[in-house]
Amino acid sequence: MLRRAWKPILGTTVLVGTPAYLYYRSRKPTLETFDISLKATGPDGKRQMVTQSIPLLTKDQIDGRIREHASAKTMPRPSGIVWKSTTAYFSSNDPIEDANGSLLIERDASDASPPGDYLFFAVMDGHGGPHTSRVLADILIPTVAMELASRVNDPKANLNDSGLIRKAKSLIWSGPNVPYDANPANVSSAIEAAFTKLDAQIVNTPLEILYNAVDQEALKKRQIPDLSNHPFALSSIQTAMSGSCALLAMLDTSHRNLYVACLGDSRAVAGVYEETADGKGVWRVEVLTEDQTGRNPNELKRIQSEHPADEAQYVVRNGRILGGLEPSRAFGDARYKWPREVQEVLNKAFMEPLGEAMRTPPPTLKTPPYVIAKPVVTHRPLSFLPLPAPDTPAPKSALRFLVLATDGLWDELSNEEVVALVGGHFAGLRGTIPKSALPDLVPTSTGTAGVEGKDKSRRQQQQGAWAFEDDNLSAHLIRNALGGGDVEHLRKLASIPAPYSRRFRDDITVTVVWWEDGREGQAQVDEVAVPKAKL
Repeated sequence: MLRRAWKPILGTTVLVGTPAYLYYRSRKPTLETFDISLKATGPDGKRQMVTQSIPLLTKDQIDGRIREHASAKTMPRPSGIVWKSTTAYFSSNDPIEDANGSLLIERDASDASPPGDYLFFAVMDGHGGPHTSRVLADILIPTVAMELASRVNDPKANLNDSGLIRKAKSLIWSGPNVPYDANPANVSSAIEAAFTKLDAQIVNTPLEILYNAVDQEALKKRQIPDLSNHPFALSSIQTAMSGSCALLAMLDTSHRNLYVACLGDSRAVAGVYEETADGKGVWRVEVLTEDQTGRNPNELKRIQSEHPADEAQYVVRNGRILGGLEPSRAFGDARYKWPREVQEVLNKAFMEPLGEAMRTPPPTLKTPPYVIAKPVVTHRPLSFLPLPAPDTPAPKSALRFLVLATDGLWDELSNEEVVALVGGHFAGLRGTIPKSALPDLVPTSTGTAGVEGKDKSRRQQQQGAWAFEDDNLSAHLIRNALGGGDVEHLRKLASIPAPYSRRFRDDITVTVVWWEDGREGQAQVDEVAVPKAKL
């Protein structure tokens, strides 16, 4: 409940007198606060509900936070197509555990293969700290590019070479007459291999440091060295023990293919615009990933099949792996991958000399790994490429945009809402739109539905309003996830600071990718016709 936090002190008021009091009231702005309920440990050691007063940020302050980490890119290509993207993030954890990355690998001008490029976009949702996601932001996309490059032309390509991107570019675009990457099965296999190899490197690095530090004599005596001063000791343990989901999209415009690799519970949703007889058009919602959590029946069945039958009842409890971790596939998370004995040795070698301790293994850990790093790769043709000649009718159905987002967005918005919000933004909607009105203004239809693996209890209700006030598409989606046109709800939810905020919202990272026809006189994507809102 909102209340005024400023309270006059009676004794002081009497001393300074009424005129001074009124002057003070008129010059010093009052600070609005609101109360939230939290669980806390009481004096008796028991958990109990307590009330915490939170300063309420102004609308302008919230606007600044939403737009603070928003960016946009425009990439005109020789074919006339213009690729555009926006990325924004809004933290709940401090520091934020999400990360993101993008990369364009251009085709060499001398290459005889079909014109085109590779466009990579990725979002990472870290947990247990930001360490794994930050590493992935730097090396996931280059690792995938190099794995694909090595398979295209050079099986012995060295992933550790300097000039990673330059080498990837030269290899990818100098392949044989029938390019390896023209086959979607080959590309999917390369992406899977890149993910699993990278995770093996993350998880095995602390073990390699330990192995290299132990001589044969110490090994015979089972002596554990003190590795606390090793230059990579702490960083390697932190990267292995924390974890991260990863969602990567790769657009191969040369061969007109889209690949989406999902590891964890981030989600990719595409908006496909379909013309209708009345000229209004409909946005078809295509979900390109499944949430990989214990709540996904497919993941539950897979995990149970990979472990002894007597573990079937507890490999997933309350929708979580061994009752603890929500995503069933992730980078890092070595607590769910290392044997218990290995974790004990690493703790003694790396952490105990520092007076610290690794998190203990889950109590029911018996036959690891319980979490894997093999992504599910989805392929879709980019049927709108190449762009039709000016005198040729445009296709009546075309994929127009792709949304990649960490689960903080999907906790609050449905797939249909996200597609409608982007479609409405393209149509030029501005101001506040009642939630009940948007389906008529921006009709959607259901394509591939995907599999929900999330708890929907926090998702917003249908009453209220959407806000169309941000030029940046990613910031636009984040604003509406936080409250949209309900300004008071938006202010409250966005004002809650860490660590309290994690009870009410997660980190949110959103990347939106779309294309426009950049040839002179051709229609742009934001000219898609929908009924205009009455604002």
